[in-house]
Amino acid sequence: MTRDTSVFTPDSALQRLLTGRKLLDAEVCRKVTREELNAHIDAGFVQVSPAFERNAAGKRICGRCGNEEARLFGSYPCAHCGKECPYCRACIMMGRVSECAQFVGWIPESVYQPRTVLLAWEGTLTAAQAQAARKLAAQVERLASGAGGGEFLVWAVCGAGKTEMLFQAVREALASGFPVMIATPRTDVVLELAPRFAAAFPDTVTAALYGGADERFPQAELVICTTHQAMRYRRHFPVCIIDEVDAFPFSADEKLTHAVSEAATADALTVYVTATPPRDMQQAAASGRLPHIRIPRRYHGHDLPVPTLCWAGDWHKRLRARGRVPPPLLRWLRTQLAAGRPVFLFLPRVALLDDAAAALVRALAADLPSPDAFDHVHAADPGRTDKVARFRSGAIRLLLTTTILERGVTVPGVQVAVLGAEDAIFTESALVQIAGRAGRNPADPAGDVIFFHHGRTAEMACAVRHIKAMNAETVEMNTHLD
Repeated sequence: MTRDTSVFTPDSALQRLLTGRKLLDAEVCRKVTREELNAHIDAGFVQVSPAFERNAAGKRICGRCGNEEARLFGSYPCAHCGKECPYCRACIMMGRVSECAQFVGWIPESVYQPRTVLLAWEGTLTAAQAQAARKLAAQVERLASGAGGGEFLVWAVCGAGKTEMLFQAVREALASGFPVMIATPRTDVVLELAPRFAAAFPDTVTAALYGGADERFPQAELVICTTHQAMRYRRHFPVCIIDEVDAFPFSADEKLTHAVSEAATADALTVYVTATPPRDMQQAAASGRLPHIRIPRRYHGHDLPVPTLCWAGDWHKRLRARGRVPPPLLRWLRTQLAAGRPVFLFLPRVALLDDAAAALVRALAADLPSPDAFDHVHAADPGRTDKVARFRSGAIRLLLTTTILERGVTVPGVQVAVLGAEDAIFTESALVQIAGRAGRNPADPAGDVIFFHHGRTAEMACAVRHIKAMNAETVEMNTHLD
């Protein structure tokens, strides 16, 4: 839907101000008069929506995060309405939303303008990648023709080159004038994807949004964000790509599912990208209800590393009571460090990181090139971004972490171990993703993945079967590509 700008010329400064979804508060009112705002609303360039809505039963619903739980609403004496005003505590981290408030935002479809888009990436896709890229681009072309969007699944193994598969579809969307959102549950993945897309689309305004980012409402054509940041948009993106759709917290938080759904336009194309889709999505794909493409081969053509399972005894008691890690883990670590390889070591709990770090510093002092070559990181670590960057650069050789880095982080030549693989947090999906960190470099495609455990679990067995099945499937797939 394109408005006739010969009848009404929209204000570009107002468009920059109202890109996304903003509260109609004092800050906005200082920058625009009510008359100007009403004129843009009447002309169809700006939308206004209530902060809270009611369902059929009269139950209060937060218009931003979709919260309906009474216990997650509070109240305060509001200076704006002069009453004891309810507000949503579920999304308070995004700024307080009270019942008397309104959201205001630019309607992107009012200014869709087809243009020529430069794709500067000059790499070559494999046959499987090219097939996926064509199918995705065809979905965007269908949307642009007015036939509607729907859903599409890209089911591709870790290291298949999913980012490169998206380039053609993103170019088609941008060329149609559509803003595009690529949302992922993890900040680390945003920080990895954003520079790659910015380099691939040098003439496109690209923004990276995550907790702590400087810019909150950029007027960008391509937005790469955490799923939390999708709450800042409403009916804005005709093309939404959800990377790692099965990852925590997106998979466990209905507010995030609501946020992504709300950020999409009514007829949007939603693309799910993951190596480990949840079972209901797998069933929908198998039955034909969910259009999809499956890519079981990495871009470099080598098999996925198959994890080895290694008994570690009661490692938890040993660590807590004696301040030591299991001897098999120490032997493995010394072998990897002596060979000059970077190592990811995953633990099940943040509370274990300090004890494990202290034990490893004592045990491996002679094996590390310097004290700075070892560190540990978790979700709430203020130095998280810097530590991951130093690990990628090779400054850190051994990095302890939780499942926060199970996906989306690529480090050439990295070797991978899990201590406590029997813990319930290490599901089949998590273990497959963790194993997928290794062997991504075509110069070192084998990698080494080892699960140290105090008792084998069904999830470990399922993860190994999953990886072996993908490796076996590549033989068939290579003879059946279109």
